[in-house]
Amino acid sequence: MAAYSLISTTFHSSPTFSVLSRSPNRNFSFSLSKSPLFLKTSRPIILSSLNPNLNRKSPTPDSSDSSCHRKLLLIQKPSSSALDSLLVLFASVALSVSLLIADVDPASAFVVTTPRKLQTDELATVRLFQENTPSVVYITNLAVRQDAFTLDVLEVPQGSGSGFVWDKQGHVVTNYHVIRGASDLRVTLADQSTYDAQVVGFDQDKDVAVLRVDAPKDKLRPIPIGVSADLLVGQKVFAIGNPFGLDHTLTTGVISGLRREISSAATGRPIQDVIQTDAAINPGNSGGPLLDSAGSLIGINTAIYSPSGASSGVGFSIPVDTVGGIVDQLVKFGKVTRPILGIKFAPDQSVEQLGVSGVLVLDAPPNGPAGKAGLKSTKRDTYGRLVLGDIITSINGKKVSTGSDLYRALDQCKVGDKITVEVLRGDHKEKIPVTLEPKPDDES
Repeated sequence: MAAYSLISTTFHSSPTFSVLSRSPNRNFSFSLSKSPLFLKTSRPIILSSLNPNLNRKSPTPDSSDSSCHRKLLLIQKPSSSALDSLLVLFASVALSVSLLIADVDPASAFVVTTPRKLQTDELATVRLFQENTPSVVYITNLAVRQDAFTLDVLEVPQGSGSGFVWDKQGHVVTNYHVIRGASDLRVTLADQSTYDAQVVGFDQDKDVAVLRVDAPKDKLRPIPIGVSADLLVGQKVFAIGNPFGLDHTLTTGVISGLRREISSAATGRPIQDVIQTDAAINPGNSGGPLLDSAGSLIGINTAIYSPSGASSGVGFSIPVDTVGGIVDQLVKFGKVTRPILGIKFAPDQSVEQLGVSGVLVLDAPPNGPAGKAGLKSTKRDTYGRLVLGDIITSINGKKVSTGSDLYRALDQCKVGDKITVEVLRGDHKEKIPVTLEPKPDDES
């Protein structure tokens, strides 16, 4: 404050020119005065006329000078330049003296710091991350390997991924491809404590797996479960995971699309109603939660579309409405009782080459639902010629053109349901009733 006070005093008491009048002996002089009152007046600075015959006017009652004194504007450029230099010198001296007296850091004397303030949306994002991070875990996939030289059996990490705590009983949900081929699994919680995990069950078709850890309940914080049925394109979403082993990383984005379809990494079976997002999802994010702005779970990050293997702005998450039903079955029964038709069918490209639309039955085992109902398989006759089997064209009235359509129709059914399968057999169509049965453990 000493610097600013001294500068103010210097400027308010700066030298000024006084009024110069003509004296009888015509000797002129300049005088400098420090008059604050002069700065406040609005009267111009004037100079007496050098010639008494110029601009001669009759005296007025208001004039305080003699009639021989006439006034002109003062123009003194050299003196003004000297005055400016003098003012700069005074200001520099005042600043230097104030810094020495105040004993402050030279840089901080001119820097005004303000407390950090976050916007409302930033505060909401920070709060969401802090509240949901304890629910996200880091999963390490360990595989048994034998040393080529010593023949010792070792456990080495062969992959890693993310997951989240489902309940207080220690159930952890992740993707099936995160744990596939593992001999042992380790789960690291948010406080960096590590526990061995056991596989409760998995669903290869939907790429979902459930693990269980024996951790204290006070360390387990279940993630809030949301709803994915009412999501909208453009809605803000947040992804928390462990990309490239960097634990608890937050990325943000929006929902780019809904009702997408991707194939399971394990079986190739289509997964419907997938959420598309532009939130950055990289290797290691698999199995992590996708959250809405309220911090509720709306999906599991499972796949990306990228030629390079890194995030390209197109990520996919399995909706929580699909995950919820699968997890409940895995926790209760250790497996998913999904209905099957019990057939093997030809690739879609092969059927297209035949010029027909539908699913060509290659094999219908007699002990399966389709075989018991009388569906015919593709085979060769006694001369080695190929005899096409039944071509499924619809199920319960819903058109079936590809294998994805067949899976989609079966996903709407339950074990024990009796469905009507319409097939093209030869040159005519037939409707055949089939009772669906549960999928065997060894069925792919």
